[in-house]
Amino acid sequence: MSSSRAFAAVDLGAESGRVALGRLDGERIRLEIVHRFANRPVWLNDGLHWNLMKLFADSLDGLGRAAETARLDGIGVDAWGVDYALLDSSHRVLGPPFHYRDRRTEGMIAATHAKVSRDRLYARTGIQTMPINTIYQLMAEAYGAAAQVTERLAFVPDLFGLWMTGQLLNEATVSSTSGLLGAADGRWARDLIAQLELPQAPFARDPVEPGTPVGKLLSDHDETSGRAARAPVWTVASHDTASAFVAAPLRGPRDAVLSSGTWSLLGAETDTPFLDARALEYNLTNERGLDGRIRLLRNVMGLWLLQECRRAWERAGATSDYDQLLALAESADPNVPVFDPDDEALLAPGEMPVRLRAACSGGAQSPPSEPGDIVRSILTSLACKYRFVLERLQLVTGHKFEVIHVVGGGARNRLLCQLTADLTGRPVSAGPIEATALGNVLVQAIATSEVADLAQARELSAASSERLLYEPRAGQQSAELYDRFLTVTGLRVDDHDHAVA
Repeated sequence: MSSSRAFAAVDLGAESGRVALGRLDGERIRLEIVHRFANRPVWLNDGLHWNLMKLFADSLDGLGRAAETARLDGIGVDAWGVDYALLDSSHRVLGPPFHYRDRRTEGMIAATHAKVSRDRLYARTGIQTMPINTIYQLMAEAYGAAAQVTERLAFVPDLFGLWMTGQLLNEATVSSTSGLLGAADGRWARDLIAQLELPQAPFARDPVEPGTPVGKLLSDHDETSGRAARAPVWTVASHDTASAFVAAPLRGPRDAVLSSGTWSLLGAETDTPFLDARALEYNLTNERGLDGRIRLLRNVMGLWLLQECRRAWERAGATSDYDQLLALAESADPNVPVFDPDDEALLAPGEMPVRLRAACSGGAQSPPSEPGDIVRSILTSLACKYRFVLERLQLVTGHKFEVIHVVGGGARNRLLCQLTADLTGRPVSAGPIEATALGNVLVQAIATSEVADLAQARELSAASSERLLYEPRAGQQSAELYDRFLTVTGLRVDDHDHAVA
């Protein structure tokens, strides 16, 4: 393995983006964040949209900074899933892409299942039923003016690849979040697309795998990207969770992964999808990973709840610093009210503290009022939901998970990691924090033959990152808390998920 190779990772999250420079240095990868920038959606007259042009400009700026210190042997882009741009025959964007939290998908789950049953959709695509999914977003736009002239569809990483190189490729891991990709073969489920009466043209070409060359960064970007221009651009595991899984230091099938950020994605890596009745009942999702492997997951609302509370408190001029809020939560009474983090009432932006107090009002609980109590309630409820999901994953896979690897920004949240260990009764290994950017770099290293395979990539990740171990603390409090969570939410392991339409 060469020690002179350097790769840039553009890593776009729902709250912020970053550009990282990864250098191969013997048996380690040195990862440096060279640029961070905010991701601020915008309300327009027709709904909530992403400001992708601003994110693209910030990304080019970051690539220029990376190229100032190293010759780039590759560039990769990863981002959140499900959201997309509609393009015409000249690859021009037909309007600003919508945000998955936009309310236009209300009622679209029922409308979709009236055309194709949920059972049939799941048997083909294996994707968890959530209103944010691409399939339901497309159903909301199916009869609009843009849909009538759409020739291609680009997910966010695909679109950035197009803008960087002039070439458009759909990549498999992010395409799998759509609910329109075959779980077994990784090809577009064109039979379902036709039955749903969605535009056919965008799905004429099947997605490519991670590690496919896209092209070179165009000289048009010289002014903003500097020396990065003409560097090769690769598809990586471009769904951010897929890249995070690449960097997770897994040892075997009894290791669970919790990718913790705006969303919490708890699951395991498997050789084949699980498409049976129990996986459907438990609303698990089968998303693609590196080498055609499957990420069997369940999406949980995640730290979005805390992020949105912080924004509300910031607007009100109250405490909004994350470190201060977490310190308040650590000193709060552990016996806080709990709620189901996946309540659909909590999906859209808005006054989250008010909605959380309403969510906590069931089961003879006293709703939290102070910021520390609210944050503690969020983290405790998340840890309870992790246990609920983990139990379902065990029933589906037949594996009893022995450790949970927490990767991503949530790995630095000490209270959440400890509560997760306590509630699940499993050790929690926290780190790497920048797992997504690191996984992005590792896929590029595999594509250029600097790293042999996924196994070696994970060895490099383990050697290159610090991790903290949280052991579960003994005591009855966690068991009683989980029982209260089940009672208050009405969730039971043998019941159908109440949130599935």
